[in-house]
Amino acid sequence: MQPMTRRMFTGALATAGALSILPKGVFAVDMPKAKNVVLVHGLFADGSCWSEVIPLLQDAGLNVTAVQNPLTTLPDAVASAERVLDRQVGPTVLVGHSFSGMIVTEAGVHANVSSLVYVAARAPDAGEDYSALAKTYPTPPASAGIVFDGDEGRLTEEAFLRDFAGDIPTARARVLYAVQEPFDKELLTGKTTVAAWRTKPSFYAVSKNDRTINPDLERFMAKRMGAKTVELESSHVSMISQPRAVADLILEAAGVKSKS
Repeated sequence: MQPMTRRMFTGALATAGALSILPKGVFAVDMPKAKNVVLVHGLFADGSCWSEVIPLLQDAGLNVTAVQNPLTTLPDAVASAERVLDRQVGPTVLVGHSFSGMIVTEAGVHANVSSLVYVAARAPDAGEDYSALAKTYPTPPASAGIVFDGDEGRLTEEAFLRDFAGDIPTARARVLYAVQEPFDKELLTGKTTVAAWRTKPSFYAVSKNDRTINPDLERFMAKRMGAKTVELESSHVSMISQPRAVADLILEAAGVKSKS
C-alpha cells in the first residue's frame, strides 16, 4: 500500500471535516512531529498531577507545560489553555485528564495543536450535554463523594483515596488530596461549541478500573472519535499509577519514540 503523504493527510483532514469525523487510521500516518506537549488537569487536582509524566516527556526532548486550570467556568478554563497554546512554537500535543477533556475538545481546534490525547477524560461532541450522556451509564462511585461548600465543590478524603486514586499508595494519594483544587458549580454547566476530535488525530487511554468515570463510557467516547485507544489496569489517575504507559501514548501522538 502506498504511504500517505502530507498532502494526502491534509486532504483527508479536509474530507473529515466534510464528513464530521476523522477517518479511522489516518491519525497514525504522517502526522507532523510535535515539539511541545500541553497538559491540562481536571477536577479534584492541580497541575502537579502530571509530575510523574512530565520528566518522561522531557527526557524524550519535548517542551512540556502543565496548565493550571482555574476550575471556575468552562470558558475561563478554555482560555487558560489557549493562552498556553499561544506561547507554543511548532506542533503541540494537547492532553487532558478527566473533566479537562472538555477543554481539550474545545481548545483543541487551536492552530498549534497537532493531536489530542484523552486520559480517562470527557470527550463530548459539540453542544452535547455531557451529564445527560453520562447518565446513560451506571453512576460511578466517586460521584457520591462530592461535597459542596456553597458553590465550591470538592471530593471527600475517603472518596478520593478509594474512588479517585484507588491504586496509588495511601501516603502518595493523601498528598494528592492535600493539593486538590476545589471547583465552581458553574463549571459543570458548560458545553463545548466545537469538537476538535472530529478533525484532529486523537488518542485515548481508558482506565479499566475507573470509579470516577464509567470505563464503558470512556470506551464509547474513544470509539466514537475513532481514537487510537489503549486500556490500562488503573484507577482514574493512570498518569500517576502508570506514568510510563500514559507518557508512551503521548509520545506516539507526538510522533516521538519512547526511550523506554
